[in-house]
Amino acid sequence: MKRIFLVVIINLNSFYLFSQLPLFSDSTVISLLTCSPGKEVYAKFGHTAIRLNDPLTGNDLIFNYGVFNFDTKNFYLKFIKGETDYQLAVYDTQSFLQEYIARNSMVWEQILNLTPQEKKKLIHSLLVNYEPQNRIYRYNFVYDNCSTRPRDKIVEALDGKIDYTGFFEEKTFRDLIGIYTGENSWLKFGIDLILGADADKVATRNESMFLPEMLMAQFQSAKIISNFNSTRPLIAENKIIVQKNPEKLSQTFPLFLPISVCLLLFLVAITCTVLNNKRSFRVFDSIAYIVSGLMGLIIFYLMFFSAHPLVKSNFNILWLNPLNLFAGVFLWIRKTKPILFYYQILNSLFLFIALIVFILGIQEFNIASIFLILTLLLRTVRWVVTTRKDFIFKNK
Repeated sequence: MKRIFLVVIINLNSFYLFSQLPLFSDSTVISLLTCSPGKEVYAKFGHTAIRLNDPLTGNDLIFNYGVFNFDTKNFYLKFIKGETDYQLAVYDTQSFLQEYIARNSMVWEQILNLTPQEKKKLIHSLLVNYEPQNRIYRYNFVYDNCSTRPRDKIVEALDGKIDYTGFFEEKTFRDLIGIYTGENSWLKFGIDLILGADADKVATRNESMFLPEMLMAQFQSAKIISNFNSTRPLIAENKIIVQKNPEKLSQTFPLFLPISVCLLLFLVAITCTVLNNKRSFRVFDSIAYIVSGLMGLIIFYLMFFSAHPLVKSNFNILWLNPLNLFAGVFLWIRKTKPILFYYQILNSLFLFIALIVFILGIQEFNIASIFLILTLLLRTVRWVVTTRKDFIFKNK
């Protein structure tokens, strides 16, 4: 959620570097900050942090669980495998807010309605968590991130339990993510390819709080039921501390949207099939198989080797088959024609099953990808039908 930071190059003035742990009095105001999504991919889902503001000691600090070291050894491999370590960092509040002013993101502050004892417990928990041996944690986009960590720390500090009474609309994980990526965007298209069937499960109220704005909405109407059965609102006050300036919405030209591009490829495939120019359109088929095979390799790796949630049981691998890489090459090698013939029969079956998965709703596919499945199915079946005659004739 938080921007991918290389810790060593962040302005050191924005870190509150302790020679000793800071002191906070009973006058400390503790609040949850929620930052609205930004334009960049890394900022699409917004951000959450905890603010400790003590007017007596002058300590006004942000506890931020959204920082990791971009310079970590084998960073990209670890990121793909879902083994990225995030850490708790502490900022001066004004330095923290400057980034969101520059980004033109709104920042809401929800002041928590805590007892003195709950404040002490939460402050102690945050300070202990900030100690070098405790501040690093294994990040999980859905179940353990910069939004769920602050929530859990706040809940653990309460002398009682939270009762969520506000409106909650049940949505799948895929739909929740789609709210922030845009339904017709290339980002949504790519995410839909790597998310598996688990992403189509309905998220519980608690699970939906992996998104900062969802957490903010649920906290706003929540109540604390104390151990003595007394009830009080969790939020004492809600205010905007960074305002967003109006800006023009940019729109992608319709022809460049995923569904338009994929439809165009399908029309090209129909043209290839009708004209039946073997040499010219073998290039189209080869590229289609190689690209789909490369994408299939990514999906295969995520399914079997990544710790990322929601990427298992991904039926997109039926049509984004890693073996298509070989098919794209074998199209040009005459000796491999018998092998390719039997593979293409199997591949046709996989593509047909992918359509059944979509029709039955076993897994939600991006609507644009249906045109790609039809493209591959059309060209694969065409190749089997036209090659079958030569193959049978030569083997009589």
